[in-house]
Amino acid sequence: MFPDVLIMITLFLIVAGFTVSHLNELATWIAIAVGAIVYALSEYGIHRFVFHMKTPENPFLLKMIKRLHFDHHEKPTDLHLLFLPLWFSIPSFVITVLLAYWITSNFELTIAFATGLIGYFLFYEWKHFVAHKPLQPLTKLGKEIKKAHLWHHFKNENYWYGVTHTTIDKTFGTFKNQALVEKSETARNLEKRV
Repeated sequence: MFPDVLIMITLFLIVAGFTVSHLNELATWIAIAVGAIVYALSEYGIHRFVFHMKTPENPFLLKMIKRLHFDHHEKPTDLHLLFLPLWFSIPSFVITVLLAYWITSNFELTIAFATGLIGYFLFYEWKHFVAHKPLQPLTKLGKEIKKAHLWHHFKNENYWYGVTHTTIDKTFGTFKNQALVEKSETARNLEKRV
């Protein structure tokens, strides 16, 4: 019932409602899948390279990155820091969807892409919520992903960036056996990293 999530659910229902009438077309399913894949890939890239950027000296950028992620590492169970704020999510989606329209020049495919993109985003928000709350995933894979995300927060912030999957972590070498990874002194305080 968190307001930012409710607004994103509403946006998802709007684009999905339009997409439903085109589900008999293969291109629609491909566009939905591409939208989901784009978010799944961006989940890792944004988390690793934007949310874990070197601490900015600019006060405005520092305030933004603190709200986007640094403060979440400090207070990982704080509900207000758990979900991505609308001022970040909506502009990111608008830019990505406009890029999809520029590539396809097709409104229906672009809306289907947005359905996959926002749908996967909501899946991400759910998995992130489960990772930080006393909820136990039902599947072995879900339990492994939750453990890896908690290692990211409480053991070493330089590994285990994935929240919904570990594929890209494994591809880029940021998924390690946690027993072999040193505990970081800055996992809970990203601002103090050297």
